[in-house]
Amino acid sequence: MNKVNVGVVGVGYLGSLHARVYSQIKNANLVCVCDIDKKCAKKIAKKYRVWYFPDYRTLFDKVDAVSIVVPTSLHYFMAREFLKNGIHVLIEKPITKTIEEAEELIEIADSKNRLIQVGHIERFNPVVRAVEPFLKEPRFIECRRAGPYKTKGRVKDVGVVLDLMIHDIDIILSLVKSEVENIEAVGISTISPHEDIANVRLTFKNGAIADITASRVTKEEVRKIKISQKDSHITMDYLHHEAFVFKKTDKKVTKEKIKIQKKEPLKEELKSFVNSIQNRTKPLVSGLEGKRALTVALNILDKIKSSKK
Repeated sequence: MNKVNVGVVGVGYLGSLHARVYSQIKNANLVCVCDIDKKCAKKIAKKYRVWYFPDYRTLFDKVDAVSIVVPTSLHYFMAREFLKNGIHVLIEKPITKTIEEAEELIEIADSKNRLIQVGHIERFNPVVRAVEPFLKEPRFIECRRAGPYKTKGRVKDVGVVLDLMIHDIDIILSLVKSEVENIEAVGISTISPHEDIANVRLTFKNGAIADITASRVTKEEVRKIKISQKDSHITMDYLHHEAFVFKKTDKKVTKEKIKIQKKEPLKEELKSFVNSIQNRTKPLVSGLEGKRALTVALNILDKIKSSKK
């Protein structure tokens, strides 16, 4: 089977990681990188011995697939052009800024028989993958994602909901097999023009509830999820790569540490993208999943705006 020729558009902090990982994947061939910052593009291209271009349109006849790692406001425009030229796309989260943009990209991808994968990297976190066999019917989910404000590798044009919380929104939607019935949300801006802290409660039609807190102005880094089910309680810690399941047996509560294989989430994500292209299979996080997470996130932002009024 031929290798998939790939390129990376946008080689800032995160894009440079995409370039590194593609250079390590056996069935991928990193052909080129692209960035309007010629100095930056040249540096990454030299490191991985590939071409570099300042104009993304130069890639149309050189690659089978691209990672689009640019500001959210450019996702729709760039992904649309690559899809129209028959190129598979991995779009960093969120998929786009609006639902209409996401829907158009999905339509173009379908018409061109090309794949969209959205970069919800936590789906490939080894902690999440290790817990999956223990999940049955979550009834209450509590998520907390917090850390200091970072300028390096951090989204600048969106608030904490589309920057950080959307990871947990996507995970929760994949766990709870039901539609969201109600959203309660509050958020405040502290050091940016957007919301930097947000707290949300999602109520699902099947009765499940999810409480989500996200902050990008907290000194301590936290990435935790707690899941309560009828017969068990599961805790996950992304940062410390730990997960436990608590079960009640007779009159005792037992605690079991879940075995976790240490793997790099980004490498698992990009390998999955390349494999989906080669095998013509649906990506784990397709355009439809990306659109669903975006829909909930935008509804949360509307609730935050109305709560301020």
